[in-house]
Amino acid sequence: MPISPKTENSTNSVVLDAKDLAILQLLQDNARITVKEISENIHLSTTPVHERIKRMEESGVIRQYVTLLDAEKVRKGLTVICYVSLKQHSKEAGSKFIQSILQMPEVVECYNISGEFDFMLKIVAENMNSYYDFHVNKLGEIDNMGNIQSVFVMGVIKQTHRLV
Repeated sequence: MPISPKTENSTNSVVLDAKDLAILQLLQDNARITVKEISENIHLSTTPVHERIKRMEESGVIRQYVTLLDAEKVRKGLTVICYVSLKQHSKEAGSKFIQSILQMPEVVECYNISGEFDFMLKIVAENMNSYYDFHVNKLGEIDNMGNIQSVFVMGVIKQTHRLV
């Protein structure tokens, strides 16, 4: 679905025009695309394209450039969605949990959620044995851990990082 020009979001909004959105779409498809290639695609000279990219980097619209890997080819073929509730809900308890999670490379995404659970984790592991080891010896050892519910991903239907 196309996004209209002059899009704004939340309280930290940044005004993006149609050219900015076109640049972002191209960068999301290929972060290694050159400024020259972008300028040819959106019919704008290289200097304004470079300036727009720099502005979007400085404002935080572009947070970073990454390389997406095939999980199976790097021996991380098991994906687990893990729902976690804490026993205590103080600011300090939540902060300690978050600090623990930030140190665990198996956790590739962590969301603070509403409802029955407090957090949702996306975990990648080599196989069921390595996930079991992670669950028992890392996740299960965090102080203040309440309930943990693991859901195993059986297949990926859609996976994208495209926002615009």
